[in-house]
Amino acid sequence: MIGVLLVTHGPLGENLIDAAVHVLGSKPQLLEALDVSSRAEPKDIEDTITLRMQALDKGDGVLVLTDIYGATPSNCMCRALAPGHAAGVSGVNLPMLLKMLNYRDLPLDQLADKAAKGGQEGISIISQDMCNAATGH
Repeated sequence: MIGVLLVTHGPLGENLIDAAVHVLGSKPQLLEALDVSSRAEPKDIEDTITLRMQALDKGDGVLVLTDIYGATPSNCMCRALAPGHAAGVSGVNLPMLLKMLNYRDLPLDQLADKAAKGGQEGISIISQDMCNAATGH
């Protein structure tokens, strides 16, 4: 099973995991968050990411999800990635996390693709017709 590490600003990662647990009913295995503080040193963040990835990798690799590409969590993740053993996807949201958690037996590159597509497909402009369909009106 592929390990999953959320590297995000503040408590976003933990909050997404809490929401996933609420939806799924229990916490999935090999799922952790690293909440990055604005005061943290990038080298310390990189070292922590590396340690967490090593702990989560049980042989199938680790998928690292970050919130914003180009920001500190993402930049530190990029420097910590080990080709073939880890992949990264930015723009983490709850639909992405839930979709990815249901396909963790896929190869790492396919799981990264599934996560990205799940995040994109989870974004909708909600019309009145959609609201009426959802509420039965």
